[in-house]
Amino acid sequence: MPTAYRGAALVTLHGSWNRSEKVGYEVVSLHFDVRGAISERPFISGFEVDDDVIGRPVAVVEGPDGGIYISDDYTGTIYRVDYGKTKDR
Repeated sequence: MPTAYRGAALVTLHGSWNRSEKVGYEVVSLHFDVRGAISERPFISGFEVDDDVIGRPVAVVEGPDGGIYISDDYTGTIYRVDYGKTKDR
């Protein structure tokens, strides 16, 4: 992970099911300053597009390979986020 994420927490916002306006459906990073104040930044979005739900993030874990794994219980998918590495297609 980039140094900007060291000490930060990644949190899934699973998404609302009982609201007239949908909220959540994203992963955010929480950053703590020296006074204990917390700021929230977007990490991954796009699980809800034009009021259509296409995914619901559930959990985030860091794998032993350094990748970030995010589960999605709407599609049954596990996404892998990796920084600084590219693969030939």
